[in-house]
Amino acid sequence: MADRPGIVIVGAGQAGGNAAIALRQAGYHGRIVLIGEESHIPYERPPLSKELLSGNSEPPDAYLTAAETYVGQDIELRLETRVESVDCAGGAVIFADGSAQPYDKLMLATGARVRRLDLPGEHLPGVHYLRDITDSLAIRSELGRGRNVVVIGGGYIGLEVAASARKYDANVTVLEMMSRPMNRVVAPEVSQYFLELHRARGVEIRTDIAVAAIEGSDRVREVVLGGGERLAADVIVIGVGIIPNEELAAAAGLAVDNGVCVDEFGRTGNPAVFAAGDLTNHFNPLVGRRLRLESWQNAQNQAIAVAGVMAGGEQAYAEIPWFWSDQYDVNLQLVGAPERWDHVVRREGAGEGSFTFLYLAEGRLVAAHAINNGRDIRPARRIIAAAGAVAADELADPGVKLADLVKRAEA
Repeated sequence: MADRPGIVIVGAGQAGGNAAIALRQAGYHGRIVLIGEESHIPYERPPLSKELLSGNSEPPDAYLTAAETYVGQDIELRLETRVESVDCAGGAVIFADGSAQPYDKLMLATGARVRRLDLPGEHLPGVHYLRDITDSLAIRSELGRGRNVVVIGGGYIGLEVAASARKYDANVTVLEMMSRPMNRVVAPEVSQYFLELHRARGVEIRTDIAVAAIEGSDRVREVVLGGGERLAADVIVIGVGIIPNEELAAAAGLAVDNGVCVDEFGRTGNPAVFAAGDLTNHFNPLVGRRLRLESWQNAQNQAIAVAGVMAGGEQAYAEIPWFWSDQYDVNLQLVGAPERWDHVVRREGAGEGSFTFLYLAEGRLVAAHAINNGRDIRPARRIIAAAGAVAADELADPGVKLADLVKRAEA
């Protein structure tokens, strides 16, 4: 087997790791080479801002599977290895030393990197971004009682970091440039709920805030705001989004547009090259448009689906997007990826402090955001997929079962 090209996967994260194992489960018996830049075996990223950062878990708890699994599945795992280029014409990936690894088929699963802020003082010790295990452990090592922690960015990652930092009894301030937290993806009602949640737990959240500079000598000491105000800062965590690692694909002549462009089967314009995970701009048949998703669900399930296609299957990847966020003892689940909505209704759950916000566009359900009410997510997903008309008053009425609305929407 070793002298045959087989399938090469570039990127040994959640997508790449799942794809390698899925290839074997799909009956592929050829050579599999899984290449990653990090020293860790493939792992999931959600724990980085939650369990790992809060000290409730350690790196091995985030691993997809044990290292022995890759050996047992005859998957060649090459860690701490960077691919410099892809030679599509020659069917090979090229390493820094000029050596090459040939392939019959290639999967790009290079994920994404953090979006960096071009701020004076950004590189001072004590200033962190959060993308990998090393980042999470570095931040964790600096958290503690009374430490002044400033989080720049009020999205999911920023708020999860804030919640984790409060478990250490740190003084936490979140700075958000938009008018409300999680502005891009949730309705004002959801933003307000989490704004009040964090403030009740001792976090100061400031919106419509610009950051001008980070200052300190031997390490960070202050954050300077746009109006000149200064905030004490022992630790700064910046979370302002991620950028798809599309450079390998672009240099190889593959189409990119906010990610590597693929169809619903994960195929690029080159029949031997596929892509999966955070870096893909993929067509979703259920939504009817292209999406680039940054989620656990997409990293895992798209990779598994595309691996099946590479192994000879014909099943498209078509799922209604699903996300989640854990902050303190509150679980937020989101299903759907709407471009717009014109109405939001609130549906009370069975337990205290549980409810769901349902988003409608022209009388059709396009998204649902459940707070401590995950039971609503599955039927909501089915109603969204069916694209049938639903009445707002029935969605809001907890006496009307969502399962009955599913049947009506699918009829």
